[in-house]
Amino acid sequence: MCSRKLTFFALVLLISLAFPTSSCTEKEKESLLHFLSGLSSDGGLAASWKQNGADCCEWEGVTCGEDGAVTDVSLALKGLEGRITPSLGNLDGLLRLNLSHNSLSGGLPLELVSSDSIIVLDVSFNRLGGDMQELPSSTPSRPLQVLNISSNLFTGRFPSSTTWEVMDNLVVLNASNNSFTGQIPDNFCSSSSLLAVVELCYNQFTGIIPPGLGNCSMLRVLKAGHNNLRGTLPTELFDASLLEYLSLPSNVLDGVLDGAQIVKLSNLVTLDLGGNNFSGKIPDSIGELERLEELHLDYNNISGELPSALSNCTNLVTINFKSNNLSGELSKVNFSTLPRLKTLDVLYNNFNGRVPESLYTCSNLTALRLSGNNLHGQLSPRIGNLKHLTFLSLAINSFTNITNALHILQRCTNLNTLLMGSSFRGELMPEDDFIDGFENLQVLSLNDCSLLGKIPLWISKLAKLEMLILSENQPPDQFQPGSKT
Repeated sequence: MCSRKLTFFALVLLISLAFPTSSCTEKEKESLLHFLSGLSSDGGLAASWKQNGADCCEWEGVTCGEDGAVTDVSLALKGLEGRITPSLGNLDGLLRLNLSHNSLSGGLPLELVSSDSIIVLDVSFNRLGGDMQELPSSTPSRPLQVLNISSNLFTGRFPSSTTWEVMDNLVVLNASNNSFTGQIPDNFCSSSSLLAVVELCYNQFTGIIPPGLGNCSMLRVLKAGHNNLRGTLPTELFDASLLEYLSLPSNVLDGVLDGAQIVKLSNLVTLDLGGNNFSGKIPDSIGELERLEELHLDYNNISGELPSALSNCTNLVTINFKSNNLSGELSKVNFSTLPRLKTLDVLYNNFNGRVPESLYTCSNLTALRLSGNNLHGQLSPRIGNLKHLTFLSLAINSFTNITNALHILQRCTNLNTLLMGSSFRGELMPEDDFIDGFENLQVLSLNDCSLLGKIPLWISKLAKLEMLILSENQPPDQFQPGSKT
């Protein structure tokens, strides 16, 4: 009998250890209720918390540890409005706070950024504004690892070196899509090398790209596009050899792409330097970036021929070189080694010659824009093999035999946009009944080709057509105005 009782009590003990009861303290409960009182709209949170009883560990969005301490407050996408009260900083065991995707306003309490416990703080996609407060220089090391304040209304100068020196555990910083001004701090990694992600795009930063970023030995993502950064890429930046995403579009950066430096970033997956003032040639060493998937050099002043070594970047998915001064023949690149290529955009350059046959082996190609160059000749029948092609622009070139081109392209059954204006000049508009494809075509542009003849019947059979541009052809009174490249 005695042994049975011992067995029963042992079983109860095991169950209680496996499923410990937890209950938050009065202090924690008061801190959460004080936060709730600061909201002008709680999205039904007050009713939900009241319904779940007095133990705040049972409240919606609140998680407690085995000791009953509140460890997580996750209230994303709850329709919250109002201010964030500093009271959440009184939750001594709080590790993760997620208030993202609400309509919270006012400032970000310093008590949260300087918390002794919080390791993840996400207030992104709200209406928080004003200046970010600086941490005092006397502040001891903070445990914060992830700080996401992106997509808010913060203004003023970005926190200076004092703040970042005490955040020596920071791994992820996202402050993009605000209105921060001033220079990017040079000392993100002066006291720690843990920083892996820095996202500062869509702000109003000025000055140069800080050389100190090269000290971030763990840095994998650097995004600072759509600011007012000037100068060249600092040599030190290329010491951050683990970089996978380097995205600096729409700034005022200049200089040449240093092949000896860029090859150090052998882990690059995305390189986006579009919308700057870079000049010179694309270095041959670009071919050594074997992991590269996205290459954006659009809207610069880059010149010269394409390096044949680009063929070695066999993982490329997107190539965007539009609006530069590139020249020579596209055939310099063997596109048959780029089986993953989905987008090729070389709009407004000075390429000449014919469309390379190797391009037609890129069976995953969905968007091809060759317009605004000096390409000539007839389209190869092999272009009809591009079954995934949805967008094709051949405009502003010197292609010939429009009848042949349309017969071939009708085999691209997924094509929804076809732009052929300012090319195929002076030819006869094909009227035969053999053009009966293009079942998904929505946009067709044949403007400024000086085409002869009548508007053919086959165009009227394009069931999904939404936009037809036939201006500046012959005779002019039978065509509609418009322009498309």
